Amino acid sequence: MTLVVGQQATRSLTITKDHVETFAAMTGDYNPLHFDEAFAAGTKFGRLVAQGGLTTGILHALVAMDMPGPGTVFLSQNWKFTAPVFIGDTVTAAAEVLSLHESKPVCQLGFTVSRQDGEVVLEGEAWCYTFPPPG
Repeated sequence: MTLVVGQQATRSLTITKDHVETFAAMTGDYNPLHFDEAFAAGTKFGRLVAQGGLTTGILHALVAMDMPGPGTVFLSQNWKFTAPVFIGDTVTAAAEVLSLHESKPVCQLGFTVSRQDGEVVLEGEAWCYTFPPPG
């Protein structure tokens, strides 16, 4: 895919209890914020929240599958979480090409991830490298 500055892509995902459980099984993140309803109710969130890795995971899928696309990896990431994601939320990741390296398949992308109510839950940027297809 040939990229241009300003090009955009989006990807959405509805976060389920299965996502939270599978992520915990893979990573060991069994924080009570994700599993203990009584504990979560006593926090400012008031209810169970999804792991941040699920929120950033949609960015990995967007970069690897949509834009820049297959063969792309992150070189660096700089983002901040601005609001929680709850089980049942649909999050939409949006990426925009901010800059392109002149001689390498490297780009800088700006990101936001928003919930279905429009609240931004993550914002930031990353540098990505795209490996060319074999042959």
